Amino acid sequence: MALLNSQTLERLTVVRRDIHAHPELAFQEVRTAGLVADYLRELGIDVHTGFGGTGVVGIVGDRSRGPVVGLRADMDALPIHEISGRAHASANPGIMHACGHDGHVAMLLGAAEILSSTEELAGSVVLVFQPAEEGAAGAVAMLDDGVIDRFGIEEIYGLHNIPGIPAGHFAVRPGTQLASFDHLEITITADGAHAMAPHHTGDVIVAGSSLVGQLQTIVSRRLDPFVPAVVSITQFLAGDTNNVLPPKAVLRGTARCLSAEARDRIEGIVGQMCDSVAAAHGVSIDLTYERRYPCTVNDPECAARAARVATGVAGPDKVDPNTSGILAAEDFSFFLERIPGAYAFIGNGPITEDRGPVHNAAYEFNDDIIGAGAQFLAQVAQDAIADRRSR
Repeated sequence: MALLNSQTLERLTVVRRDIHAHPELAFQEVRTAGLVADYLRELGIDVHTGFGGTGVVGIVGDRSRGPVVGLRADMDALPIHEISGRAHASANPGIMHACGHDGHVAMLLGAAEILSSTEELAGSVVLVFQPAEEGAAGAVAMLDDGVIDRFGIEEIYGLHNIPGIPAGHFAVRPGTQLASFDHLEITITADGAHAMAPHHTGDVIVAGSSLVGQLQTIVSRRLDPFVPAVVSITQFLAGDTNNVLPPKAVLRGTARCLSAEARDRIEGIVGQMCDSVAAAHGVSIDLTYERRYPCTVNDPECAARAARVATGVAGPDKVDPNTSGILAAEDFSFFLERIPGAYAFIGNGPITEDRGPVHNAAYEFNDDIIGAGAQFLAQVAQDAIADRRSR
């Protein structure tokens, strides 16, 4: 397996920290996209910009010579204020690379370094630098712009860092790797009344409280206990004074699960509970249930290939080929609905006071894993091409 030399790793670290210092939110990744495009052009890679808005695509090799395999990294940051105090901390107040997408870009650029120097690549690799993963479905925007059809991508792989797994260790599984992710907003309305006369109105706060409690029984009492799922109400907004029963309350939250069937069932039960609470409390309830990301489902053959490559990179004692699915969500799932592929994890190291979990103001990507991640991505693409040629 090809390795990156120390000089290239140092350059990739500088690039990663530059991106970290200049984070950009979904569909605003103009500077990041420009940096990526310039880097790829310096390697002699054919570059296409503007996919999905700010997405960048690089083509390594010749499609006419063999199979086409995609590799994807996300580029966007989060609306979080960084507290690390590092020299390369975010220069944009309230915006931070708190999920490691800066590192994902660096790892894919490292893979580009390896692939562009590979003689006689027996096909082509499409490097997909995607905008707007964090809730804005940048993958859909790129798919709508024809990223698969235009470049003929037959198979695709992605890699995400995971704090809490030892640095440089890998994890992947066949089947469902990540959860579906849906938003729900419940608006409860009534006439409202003075607090001294609750009988003059339906009580939206009592109704909302009842509904929150009922929603928590969906997972524990209405779903198969062997199917991981979670329904969370994260906002309860009502009233602006202490002596009036308000006419409106709003509940917001999310539903996540590792089964398409459970996803359908959760949505149906939420609707039933809203109807029953409305009738019981004399209020009106309007439910907006927005399906966001489907489950991320790894193709078994591709997941096995990813595990083999990871073993070659890190050693068998540092690879979990059948890791548990987790209830985070990813819009890489939309790619996997179209073509086979696999989404794998690479350990970011232990969670500490100055190196927090993802989506945390103290998060920091571990630069020591750039080389292993780049090697994995480059090799899994080459192995996928070779396996497809041998069919």
